[in-house]
Amino acid sequence: MTQQSQLVSAIVVFDIDGVVRDVGGSYRRAIADTVEHFTQNAYRPSLADIDVLKSEGIWNNDWEASQELIYRYFEEQGQQRHSITLDYSTIVAFFQSRYRGSDPENWTGYICNEPLLLQSSYLNELSKAGIAWGFFSGATRGSANYVLEKRLGLQSPVLVAMEDAPSKPDPTGLIATVQQLTSDALDNFTPVVYVGDTVADMYTVEKARSLDPSRMWIGVGILPPHVQESLQRRNAYTETLKIAGAKVIFDNVQELTPTEIQKLV
Repeated sequence: MTQQSQLVSAIVVFDIDGVVRDVGGSYRRAIADTVEHFTQNAYRPSLADIDVLKSEGIWNNDWEASQELIYRYFEEQGQQRHSITLDYSTIVAFFQSRYRGSDPENWTGYICNEPLLLQSSYLNELSKAGIAWGFFSGATRGSANYVLEKRLGLQSPVLVAMEDAPSKPDPTGLIATVQQLTSDALDNFTPVVYVGDTVADMYTVEKARSLDPSRMWIGVGILPPHVQESLQRRNAYTETLKIAGAKVIFDNVQELTPTEIQKLV
């Protein structure tokens, strides 16, 4: 798949989890499994519990989010954080055993069953409209490439993953993605739309804007599928994204059509 490099009218950068794929039954299930395991089956966080943590805007890394939920559980039981013995690498290994599976070469875990939230034809439509696109995600490169290349069939898409940049809301990875998508090194003016589903994603846009105010930076929110199951959760999540800076919010990323992008920029 090729992208038009001439007459680029906008740059769209996509988060992956909750935008390109539904991770309610994979990453978030793995968080719940991990917290349950390391609290000796005493506490299993709900999707709503995880959303509350993520709404703080600093828990984009799901391994760190799992560890934080474990700490908070034991603190609620009256323990001091400094007295709680947790080995981060053991937490990561357990999480990965659920998310990827026990075989590092042939993945059999929750990742295999993630519903896709967009089709490659949608990205083709963006290219035809002169809109450049790429991906900036807190997922590992292996996990991100699994969905982008193996499942969507994209050929070496522009991707900045966990290993390539600090965790959101640090905007380094977003800016690096934009730089890869900009054919002219002197182009500081093509508007950038970052599409994400969390507070951290919107904060990332705000921080990019403060670092590079000469360019238009626009945050677009996507409601992850699990919050659309009830009107109350949908409304609460929508309000949270708006407060965090989302200019517009959609139920599905493919509603962000070339026409809608032109309206934004």
